Amino acid sequence: MKEITISELSQLQDDSYVLIDVRDEDHRAYGMMENAIALDLDAGEETIGVLICELPVEKKVVFYCEIGKRTGELDELIFPAGREYYSLAGGYAGYIRSLVANEDRRAETRQKAEESIRKRFHKQLFTPFAKACKTYRLIEEGDRIAVCISGGKDSMLMAKLFQEIKKHGKCDFDLIFLVMDPGYNRENRALIESNAETLGIPVTIFESTIFDAVDTIEKSPCYICARMRRGYLYSKAKELGCNKIALGHHYDDVIETILMGMLHGAQIQTMMPKLHSTNFEGMELIRPLYLIRESDICAWRDYCGLHFLQCACHFTDTCSTCHEDGTTSSKRLETKKLIAMLKKDNPYIESNIFNSVQNVNVDTVIAYKKHGIRHHFLEEY
Repeated sequence: MKEITISELSQLQDDSYVLIDVRDEDHRAYGMMENAIALDLDAGEETIGVLICELPVEKKVVFYCEIGKRTGELDELIFPAGREYYSLAGGYAGYIRSLVANEDRRAETRQKAEESIRKRFHKQLFTPFAKACKTYRLIEEGDRIAVCISGGKDSMLMAKLFQEIKKHGKCDFDLIFLVMDPGYNRENRALIESNAETLGIPVTIFESTIFDAVDTIEKSPCYICARMRRGYLYSKAKELGCNKIALGHHYDDVIETILMGMLHGAQIQTMMPKLHSTNFEGMELIRPLYLIRESDICAWRDYCGLHFLQCACHFTDTCSTCHEDGTTSSKRLETKKLIAMLKKDNPYIESNIFNSVQNVNVDTVIAYKKHGIRHHFLEEY
């Protein structure tokens, strides 16, 4: 498979090539290159051949994956002969980096992002952010909060919302914008730094070797990676004098977690808006995006013309990418689709799932746990 760079691609006429996105559905939902066509490489040679044959013969076919690894290893023999096939160097990640590298648009992007939080998206983003902070007492006088930034849309928005609420001056607290580099390649780390600079977020970066540590783990590497990340973040935050770490989980994460716990874990539990650390005394974890919808975060991202990577780990393009809490994206996507399907018949399904863990009637529960101790209804029957 021949390789073509972003720069070389940009020099071609738009009508001289066709872009084929071979990433999984979850990655594509996060963003695609303009006018790209989705293709499942596991669909079989016959299905793939039919799709390719429907494309104009005179056009070059350019495949792209997340980082260029998967398409770079494609065998042209599985595709119909008589065409020019290319793999996009750097994949979608390289495409994003090329957009972010434009210095001329940085000041404009930052201004647009901040103004949109105050005006266009105030009701959808800042209002539920402030409500969650007040309802669950997430920000308190004298707090020193480590705002943990992974480089994705959720954590970057969270950082901007924290900056905005601090301007209001209703509570005296300090912020540190903390980025852990668990072993990113040079390009992905540069993208995080570039986005932070564009948005005016003064990040503190520290390094760890988590990616190397989980590289050899075959069973549940995403779960172990997430647990290790959490521990490193707690440790560094405490070292910097913080008493809280803030993570970017949103409303959709919460309802998906509730449903996944029931369907796959045989348990009823939720993603709490805040909790005490069991291993780091005096530390708390808070989730200030708790009431914000993911669709509104995506709308803000797209309106501002921002571009983020979904996953920058060693496993990208070779397995299902991980979620912030260690669950695989395939299971989460499956749950997301189920909720969307149920919503067609019941528009209140999402709020019902969210509220279900706030309306638990213990008198109708066969058994439950409190502080790790299991209780059964027969104890008081």
